[in-house]
Amino acid sequence: QVQLVESGGGLVQAGGSTRLSCTASGLTFSSYAMGWFRQAPGKEREFVAAISRNFGHPSYADSVKGRFTISRDNAKNTVYLRIDSLKPEDTAVYYCAAQMTVDLWSVPTAPNRYRYWGQGTQVTVSS
Repeated sequence: QVQLVESGGGLVQAGGSTRLSCTASGLTFSSYAMGWFRQAPGKEREFVAAISRNFGHPSYADSVKGRFTISRDNAKNTVYLRIDSLKPEDTAVYYCAAQMTVDLWSVPTAPNRYRYWGQGTQVTVSS
């Protein structure tokens, strides 16, 4: 049974930083591209960042470039999302997702390209 468990986030001040973690189990982590998405109240789930199975070629949404950093530790089956210079508009539930890829460099960005999802972790940015 595949499980993705997010942690981190919570209530943070604008301008601050936080790091989200997502630990996977029940799958061969190194065979999966990993992505982060977020969903704010009343809005659709949107792509934030993704990283290929071989660590290279991260991809970011234009709205978060320069402030968000995705990384992974295959030995720990964990993907991270560091968020710097937090803004109130970053307030959302953040989800991690996993998709098996054959291509080492593949970084899917559409939600429907991902098979497995975590339960989400809330990030609330106070101004």
